[in-house]
Amino acid sequence: MHARLTALALLLATPAAAQDRMSVVLDWFVNPDHGPIIVAEEQGYFAEAGLEVEVIAPADPADPPKMAAAGRADLAISYQPQLHLQVAEGMPLVRVGTLVATPLNCLLVLEDGPVEDISDLAGRKVGFSVAGVEEALLSAMLGQAGLSTADIELVNVNWSLSPALMSGQVDAVIGAFRNFELNQMEIEGVPGRCFYPEEQGVPTYDELIYVANPETMDTDMIRRFLGATERATQFIVNHPQESWEIFSATSAELQDELNERAWADTIPRFALRPEALDAGRYARFETFLNQAGLVEGTRPVSDLAVDLGAE
Repeated sequence: MHARLTALALLLATPAAAQDRMSVVLDWFVNPDHGPIIVAEEQGYFAEAGLEVEVIAPADPADPPKMAAAGRADLAISYQPQLHLQVAEGMPLVRVGTLVATPLNCLLVLEDGPVEDISDLAGRKVGFSVAGVEEALLSAMLGQAGLSTADIELVNVNWSLSPALMSGQVDAVIGAFRNFELNQMEIEGVPGRCFYPEEQGVPTYDELIYVANPETMDTDMIRRFLGATERATQFIVNHPQESWEIFSATSAELQDELNERAWADTIPRFALRPEALDAGRYARFETFLNQAGLVEGTRPVSDLAVDLGAE
């Protein structure tokens, strides 16, 4: 009996298996788009997967992919359109998972403003934040209405999208997120209306993806991370209100009407299978960017994205 108790005591005294530490750089400050990551942390799913995850909000939204490429972060959240441009420039990055599996970006106008149709933008000002990708989306959308970017005046509003639109500085903005800016404008009593890229000539794409350096990434660790966020996504879908309470309890700044509305609007857009890769989607978007003159030639999907679950 004594020997068995000693063995039990030794067993209890053995430290828990060491957690693998990994860092994830967000695309922006914590918001409902990052729900599965925050819920996975709060629910202990990362810990159960043997992970200690450091979540980092970037000082500059342009930094995350660069940090992943340089090996200064294990994972970064980025945007599928951005990935195509960066890989074409030679940046060592690959998509390893999906966070938000539909476009969020939209061309936003005032609901009761002068722009009822995209063709009404002729001779008007359109605000943007990120050169390149947003201009390509806008160019394709204008093309559907028989216009080009030469028919409008582009204004860099430097992330101040809805304020620039509400104040009349511009007549439309590209780069607004339909789950945020639409709600923000409604709350402020100046409702907006979105034209959706995927309904206006742009191939559909994954808005938010996880990227890593293909040469240095730890595949096993990333798969465990994605497995934990998949559990968290299922929890969010099954328990929308409880998951909102868990998420918003992590910061007083999240506890307002805008974030609560955005949470509800984002739930249907989370990737239910974050590892899974739709290769056709990446091939089509690569072709689209090539035809838009934003990338030279096209790269095989294997240079852009991997399905770790299939390996």
